[in-house]
Amino acid sequence: MVGPRARPGGARRPAPPRRPGPGALLAGLVRTARPRQWVKNVLVVAAPAAAGQLFTTAALTRLPLVLLLFTACSAAVYLVNDARDAESDRAHPVKRHRPVAAGQVPVPVAYAAGCALAVLAPLAAVLLCPPLTAAVLAAYVAMQLAYCLRLKRVLVVDLAVVAAGFLMRAMTGGIAMDIPLSRWFLITTGFGALFMVAAKRYSEAVEMAGRGGATRALLTEYTAGYLRFVWQLAAGGAVLGYCLWALETGGVPQTGLLPWRQLSMIAFILGVLRYAVFADRGTAGEPEDVVLRDRPLAVVALVWAVLYGLAVTGW
Repeated sequence: MVGPRARPGGARRPAPPRRPGPGALLAGLVRTARPRQWVKNVLVVAAPAAAGQLFTTAALTRLPLVLLLFTACSAAVYLVNDARDAESDRAHPVKRHRPVAAGQVPVPVAYAAGCALAVLAPLAAVLLCPPLTAAVLAAYVAMQLAYCLRLKRVLVVDLAVVAAGFLMRAMTGGIAMDIPLSRWFLITTGFGALFMVAAKRYSEAVEMAGRGGATRALLTEYTAGYLRFVWQLAAGGAVLGYCLWALETGGVPQTGLLPWRQLSMIAFILGVLRYAVFADRGTAGEPEDVVLRDRPLAVVALVWAVLYGLAVTGW
């Protein structure tokens, strides 16, 4: 039996990856699109929920479509990102198992699928949603692709781009529903997104301290002290923006049984403080994982949602 051809120096040439079948290819494309990350796109309901229009007929018919289109846009970005990083991912102990790096999805196929979704999703929004919705989706795709190609290597800008992605998710639902976006909504959401992004980066920096490598291009260039400053600043901005909304009474009829707006501040601040515990420990990874694995934080989030719902509906 003839063995694999040896390279000079005795190293063996790795066997080329086998061509995947249609089922394996489709499964690989779905995995590359990161289904676990799709939960972030639920933020498209934030603006309609804040306006008390989440369960209207228009919301129930249009928001699922917007959620689908935003999911397609985010999947496009993941596909292009993994295709671009396939070579470097093969040298990473964990990322080498990604479908593109492992050869389950050929690089040209990942590029083609990502580009197709990046074009088709905004075009579908042009036909099915208000024009500005398509513009936001196209801007999101362009910004995230720029992040993959260049901006993830630019200090501070990388944090701003990731936070802006969360903010654009939250804005899109309101734009699709023709809901005016409150300045307090934008301030609180923007700072809240920056808080979670910086807390995650800080946790990664703490985890990688003393190790010989980083999972992100800029992680070794940020100091833990700087990232701590950013998430603390952002947490303060989010709390301040929310409290200013809750205490604002101009033009808001006081018809509720209790001051739900003001009471919701307590739950919101408690939630930020509880999340900051994990940020300070360096264990604040994916936001959805933090909330789901910590029962007290999940309870606080539920209480806040109830109080906020009572506030915006005027009960």
